[in-house]
Amino acid sequence: MLNKIALIAGIILPLWNIPLIIRIIKRRSSKDLSVFWALGVWICLLAMFPAGIKSQDIVYRSFTFVNFFFFTLVMVFTVLFHK
Repeated sequence: MLNKIALIAGIILPLWNIPLIIRIIKRRSSKDLSVFWALGVWICLLAMFPAGIKSQDIVYRSFTFVNFFFFTLVMVFTVLFHK
């Protein structure tokens, strides 16, 4: 039961990046975000990605895929819309 709850939470947690992505697109600006922060977080996620996808833990593996995908979008839109 705890693993199911953790799996659901691990998939839902990165979805909170969607409102941030939408806000950046609507405003056509990412001026309230640091490009260095976005790239720094993304580089750390990239470094963790191989361990995450090799993990036997389904919760960690799922979180790794979903989080990396959505934060990659955050990073791309932050860089594209930074003025």
